[in-house]
Amino acid sequence: MEEAAADVRARVRESFERQGLMEHLGARISHIGPGEVHIVLPSRPEVTQQHGYFHAGATSSIADSAGGYAAFTLFPEGTSVLTVEFKINLLAPAEGERLEAVGTVIKPGRTLTICRLEVFAVAGDRRTLVAVGQQTLIQVEARPER
Repeated sequence: MEEAAADVRARVRESFERQGLMEHLGARISHIGPGEVHIVLPSRPEVTQQHGYFHAGATSSIADSAGGYAAFTLFPEGTSVLTVEFKINLLAPAEGERLEAVGTVIKPGRTLTICRLEVFAVAGDRRTLVAVGQQTLIQVEARPER
């Protein structure tokens, strides 16, 4: 997998580290490439629902962030990213040691960017597609840090 330039990786990681929800969930970035970001979420009771599967909210959250940061890798310095909308289909119960969300830019744009979202449940050497989606993101002027 191709890696993004070092300055882009640093900008993505710095922004990701400011996301309270990703920290709360225990999610981490595992790959940053041009137009593609992977986010991993380890299994633990706090991210499951009543049947022991990963909660759809946790699944959707890491998918949303993976797509957002995939778009952000293509945005110029001094800009930021916001989700305009996203749709996700849950294909199978999400169970395993971890989830891996993959956000991939389908069509970059000056203002709006479209991404494909995929979430895989990983158990040992088995990787199962458990969710797919599509997302629209907008490039905005960067806001000062809070």
